[in-house]
Amino acid sequence: MHILIAEDEPQLNAMLAKRLREEGYVVDSCLSGTEAMDYLACSEYDAAILDIMMPGADGYQVLRYLRSKETRPTPVLFLTALDGVQERVAGLDAGADDYLVKPFAFEELLARLRVVMRRNSGLVSNVLQVADLTMDLDTRQVSRAGQEVDLSAKEYAILECLMRNKGAVLTREKIGSSVWGYDYMGGSNIVDVYVRYLRRKLDEPFETKLIQTVRGVGYTIREPR
Repeated sequence: MHILIAEDEPQLNAMLAKRLREEGYVVDSCLSGTEAMDYLACSEYDAAILDIMMPGADGYQVLRYLRSKETRPTPVLFLTALDGVQERVAGLDAGADDYLVKPFAFEELLARLRVVMRRNSGLVSNVLQVADLTMDLDTRQVSRAGQEVDLSAKEYAILECLMRNKGAVLTREKIGSSVWGYDYMGGSNIVDVYVRYLRRKLDEPFETKLIQTVRGVGYTIREPR
């Protein structure tokens, strides 16, 4: 999952980016609201963590810009030192999905991030399922027909992207940017390579194939009709 962090405290910014990457997220980070809008102009994100008081443009301005351009709602978590009720209400009324006051426990930030992303995807738990394929987002375990499947970090990230968008057709660019972020090279076949790896592990040993190619567009995962 591809996360944007906009936080003007360099040490906190670096810590958040490092810890989120360790949790398996793809992270882009910046130190100002204007930089955040530049990132948002170039890429879609699965969630954004925004400070409110930032140079260039504040978090409210960044959020308004995001909401004006997005084609699907992006979960937004405000992270700020402003702890008054009025500020919290203003943040939520501006369109944020949640609000976390500094100082905070990283574990709480992770939990709140999971909640807003789950809510945005219409999920009621942290277990994704397509037919007999399950993915536990808390333990990062994947199994098919009760058999645990060992996946690499990139294979897991691609599968999570597909399963969070079950039934939707995702372009290679969408999958690539979600898994590699700005390191994704649009002209490469890296997404196709990793989808082949996934099929060998998740589809070839079973009669029913779940990962489907949509010619000229990309991939989808869906339950058999």
